[in-house]
Amino acid sequence: MSRFSYKLLLYLHLIQHPSPKFFTTVTSARVSADKTSSFTVQYLINSCGFPLETALSTSQKIQLDESCSHKHDSILSFLKSHGFSKTHIVKLLTRRPSVLQSSLEETLKPKIEFLLDIGFSGSALPNMLSSNPSILFRSLDDHLKPSYEILKTYLETKEKVLAAIRRSSWILTFPLKQTLEPNVSLLIREGVAIANISKLIMTQPRVVMQSTDRMPSIIRTVKKLGIPPSSTMFLHSVHVMTSMSESTWNRKMEAFKSFGWSEEQILLAFKQNPFCLACSEKKLNRAMDFFVNTMKLEPSLIISHPKLIMHALDTWVKPRYMVLKVLHSKKLIRSDTNFIAAILRKKSSFLATYVNKNLDQVPYLMDVYHGCISN
Repeated sequence: MSRFSYKLLLYLHLIQHPSPKFFTTVTSARVSADKTSSFTVQYLINSCGFPLETALSTSQKIQLDESCSHKHDSILSFLKSHGFSKTHIVKLLTRRPSVLQSSLEETLKPKIEFLLDIGFSGSALPNMLSSNPSILFRSLDDHLKPSYEILKTYLETKEKVLAAIRRSSWILTFPLKQTLEPNVSLLIREGVAIANISKLIMTQPRVVMQSTDRMPSIIRTVKKLGIPPSSTMFLHSVHVMTSMSESTWNRKMEAFKSFGWSEEQILLAFKQNPFCLACSEKKLNRAMDFFVNTMKLEPSLIISHPKLIMHALDTWVKPRYMVLKVLHSKKLIRSDTNFIAAILRKKSSFLATYVNKNLDQVPYLMDVYHGCISN
């Protein structure tokens, strides 16, 4: 029998028959070795609300001392007094069981009081900390407070800082002084409006958390495309380029080239809508194969409508294309109908204009549309 299986049987018995007499049935050496583990599991179950399996797996990461149970109890009471439910506590301790061994006065209280002071209240506090307990283990004076002040410098209002942290709580654990601050300063020097940078920090903070070695080269590349830093498209372009490694970028460029595109054409499409290169390599290859080999589209048409690449091929593009093909074959739409414009229509508009309108002449048209989606 494995050690873990033995422990499982031991803990099951302890929970069902919590009598000290049970220990007389095993050797004193085994009891001594497992006493701390059994207390840990029982405490996680009885005091913290853990399910058995979760308690067993968590006990592999931490060993609680029975003589310190009063300390653990104080920590639990403190958490509950600040709105932590049983679910919050289980989630928090599963991710960071060492919370139970932390100093209440020196580690936990100061951090939570700080978060309360800056505006976290109600369920927002336990929701955030149970999802990201690492915040509790960052230095208050050397990390959390300086990070808050840096965010406040660029977001300007307390409300915006709280919104940014709620959206991406990991931002409080990141070295903002070494990443966000120099990258934002660079963007400002290049002429990017602080209002646009603030929106970026609020919605896509990872963009300005890049290595300070990488950000300058990305900015140079975007500027070479002729996109002015004052335009919103500039930060969209920076966003897309920071979302992938240089090797991934190069593979996507090669994917376009394999369908006959020149580098100039690829960059022109990127300039029109940077997010056309944000899709996965697999999606990019499938989409281009369909546009080039099935729809017979010239590069210039795709460059003019880069949103085509961004739409889902199987649930958006193909169903519409097949409907249009049926209508075209039956001469129910003009021969010069712009397929691309039709494909890019909103769903309600496409259905009303091309499907519902023609159901009398082609009763199975809706089946064509939905059949493509289901297949």
